[in-house]
Amino acid sequence: MARPKADHPPAASLFALADHAGRIAVRVTAGARSEGIQIIEGRVLVKVRSKPEDGKATAAVAHLLAEALGVPAAQISLLRGATSREKLFRIPLEA
Repeated sequence: MARPKADHPPAASLFALADHAGRIAVRVTAGARSEGIQIIEGRVLVKVRSKPEDGKATAAVAHLLAEALGVPAAQISLLRGATSREKLFRIPLEA
């Protein structure tokens, strides 16, 4: 059985939450039943199926952000929070 495609908010909404330097704060839930990105009260919440071991969940979050923004995953970089649920990523300022 194929996994359903992850839910994403519009890319413009995510770009609007980034600061002038292209930094966006994300709260991660690893090991979730489904994958997706939500914006709740101005915060980006990301759920990924990957377990938080050896950076797998962080890589999955970066991939999901890239997919939602319509940019290559290589353009998403982790700035802070490799072992934390609260992460800070740098994204390109526009697609």
